[in-house]
Amino acid sequence: MWAVRFHAHGRPAALRLERIAMPVAGAGEVLVRVRACALNGFDPMMLTGSTGLKVPLPMIPCGDVAGEVVAAADDVRDWKPGDRVSVYPMLPGRGMMGEVTTGGCCEFIAIPAAALIALPRGVSFEQAAALPVAYGTALRMMTERGQIRAGERVLILGATGGVGVACVQFAKQAGAIVIGCGSGADKLAALRNLGANEVIDTSQGSFRKALYALYGKPSYDGTSDGGVDVVVNYIGGDTWAEGLKCLRRHGRVLVCGATAGHDPKTDLRYIWSFEQSVIGSNGWTMENQAELLARVAAGSLQPVIHATRPIAQAAEAMQELIDRRVFGKSVLLP
Repeated sequence: MWAVRFHAHGRPAALRLERIAMPVAGAGEVLVRVRACALNGFDPMMLTGSTGLKVPLPMIPCGDVAGEVVAAADDVRDWKPGDRVSVYPMLPGRGMMGEVTTGGCCEFIAIPAAALIALPRGVSFEQAAALPVAYGTALRMMTERGQIRAGERVLILGATGGVGVACVQFAKQAGAIVIGCGSGADKLAALRNLGANEVIDTSQGSFRKALYALYGKPSYDGTSDGGVDVVVNYIGGDTWAEGLKCLRRHGRVLVCGATAGHDPKTDLRYIWSFEQSVIGSNGWTMENQAELLARVAAGSLQPVIHATRPIAQAAEAMQELIDRRVFGKSVLLP
């Protein structure tokens, strides 16, 4: 079969389209023909080796996969050839696909049957592949952990990426006032089209100062109406302390990652003076992923797909992701 792999850490040019042996479904597994897969923010990190995780080489990227069952092991009774499925990529006993176990940028994968979710009628393979990592992470963070409420002001940093776009959609659906941060006139316009009430161009200066210009500066005693109720910050780095300064009294920070650095300078004075809460959110569940599929089937959620390409163009798609030219999800087709 054909697969995209990298044999050493490096730039997107390290990705190779290669012929490799067809996988075989072992005990408790199902062989799935991959119909669509998608890149995520962690894929460039795995490629470059910047995370410190021990990545088994050669590695096939992509943790998001949708396809159809080709065959099942003798001990698997719940799935049959032709069944359309979404893969929950945090495989039991193996870890995250595309990070510490083989990803889905290939023609076929052998997957534990327990990691499969049936695709509802009307949900395309491309839509299903756009959902798991980005939309699953955002759904759990915004609804279960963050409990975004109607009328709250929500500032979303990195709002034009996969997780950020999903956060904008879920915050808007909750009835929040959404302020999206990003760069590039086209991507900021796309945020407005998604429903963002305000957008802040972070290439033009401090997002904190821009927020103060929109709503005013918050006060620790609650006498000011400035600031926001929630800051979504999976960027970290230099944005961390600045985000704290945007929060109203009793405001909360939602964090599910740290793409710009996990060990940022902070300012504890804001956390105690404003009685802020820092709420972590780690991944999502199979139930969350099934809920996303059901929402798409019902028409209440439309995953934002930046582009679809054949897997032979995986290097081009990866470079586009590194260059921050992607709005939403980049989908690859075997």
